[in-house]
Amino acid sequence: MNKFIDPNHPFFANPLVRWVSSLAPVAWAFVEFVNGSPGWGMIFAALGALAFWVLIVRGPDEPVATDKDKPQD
Repeated sequence: MNKFIDPNHPFFANPLVRWVSSLAPVAWAFVEFVNGSPGWGMIFAALGALAFWVLIVRGPDEPVATDKDKPQD
């Protein structure tokens, strides 16, 4: 099964993209709460929290060292 958000995807290589992708749903949740739609606000807040957890807290996996990455003598 594919991940909902894959932090190892090349799109998320830039830290700024990871931060914007996790904070944009939270900002939209605020807009929904202000406009009187708490249901949508909770959905976007939950998605923002999930994105923040996956992209910022856990982050991408460490690259696996291969033979190509070892220095040549």
